[in-house]
Amino acid sequence: MKKRIFTGAATALITPMNNDGSVNFERLSSLVDEQVNGGIDALVICGTTGEKSTLNYEEHVKVIETAAKANHGRVPLIAGTGSNDTVYSVGLCKDAEEAGADAFLMVTPYYNKTSQRGLVAHYNYIADRVDKPIILYNVPSRTGVAIKPETYKEISKHPNIVAVKEANGDLSAVAKTKYLCGDELDIYSGNDDQTVPIMSLGGIGVISVLSNILPGVMHRMCEEYLSGNTKEATEMQIKYTGLMNALFSDVNPIPVKEAMNILGMNAGPCRLPLYPMAESAIDSLKEKLKEFGCL
Repeated sequence: MKKRIFTGAATALITPMNNDGSVNFERLSSLVDEQVNGGIDALVICGTTGEKSTLNYEEHVKVIETAAKANHGRVPLIAGTGSNDTVYSVGLCKDAEEAGADAFLMVTPYYNKTSQRGLVAHYNYIADRVDKPIILYNVPSRTGVAIKPETYKEISKHPNIVAVKEANGDLSAVAKTKYLCGDELDIYSGNDDQTVPIMSLGGIGVISVLSNILPGVMHRMCEEYLSGNTKEATEMQIKYTGLMNALFSDVNPIPVKEAMNILGMNAGPCRLPLYPMAESAIDSLKEKLKEFGCL
């Protein structure tokens, strides 16, 4: 069995912005503290929720470095370093490692996409050239390409490729992946609303958006399930589904940043092309936050 990066709930952390759209590095540091103090098991920096796509290279590395310094090694720090340019991704991994990343989250190539054979070649090329473990990120709704269970089996042969964030929404495929890969590939849910279902198929946690505002809830849900209290975990999954759905009522991370701002958590705006929610949608989000006792 390969070395495990984390078990439980990791927060896909937002990147806080100032009103002019620049990165609010001071707030980023305090967010890391709040997350760790809130009981989260790991942090993912510069992922989809962290608006990686609109960070330039220098910002990307500085965000990782800032988060790593604030974290002080308290929880595993996982940096989003995926790209549709294989060689670029290798360079970003090396700089992210120097900045303090403990592991990498690597999305499938997007736009240019690739074949299943190309996915194997892409990930093996990168894994051969980096020293930290890799979590694959399968999110076909954004990238236009899905990793098949048989491809996971082939990729998981590499010692540096240890896990997957699975956001394909296909529980049958998750079950097949677990069957084919066994202990060679840890599985994390990439969708909050499938946390318990994926753990029931052998998953060991979630990379969460909801935990930006409720880290303790997501930590406890995973902890309850993994310690055998499946009824409690299932009840929590059902209870919080409405709030989870509300945080995906628009393109991620627009709603979660809006929710954090409503709650006084100073997330700031998203960068274009992500655009603010309509006032009616913000009102609905406020009502949902009140319903769950956040406001």
